[in-house]
Amino acid sequence: MGVTIVEQSAERVVATMPVEGNRQSFGLLHGGASVAFAEALGSWAAVIHAGPGRSAVGLDINATHHLAARSGIVTGVATAIRLGRTITCHEIVISDDQGRRLCTARITNLIVDAPDRPPFVPRAQDGATPVD
Repeated sequence: MGVTIVEQSAERVVATMPVEGNRQSFGLLHGGASVAFAEALGSWAAVIHAGPGRSAVGLDINATHHLAARSGIVTGVATAIRLGRTITCHEIVISDDQGRRLCTARITNLIVDAPDRPPFVPRAQDGATPVD
């Protein structure tokens, strides 16, 4: 998907994704790619909120597609609606390079005890260094 994290906290995650490589057969940004992008941002914010020893699993996601994109880079901004002890909810707005809203999504995550395995660590696009 080519996602690059720009900013991250429980309250707000910002990332970019190229349209190239994420198109459907008519040459438009695939709606499923937009939803997967939104889910990744909202879930990552929920995992940050969960903290050490905890994780997040998706309960619900919905999306409305407003406009199409054919090229360029899209930006997703996940903003917390509710950061609770067991449930988080984030709104994700995906915009094109001109700032036009392409998609609005909302995700609800359940905070759970983390499974017994090494945590996922996002990497920079070159794979060399952790994303801060």
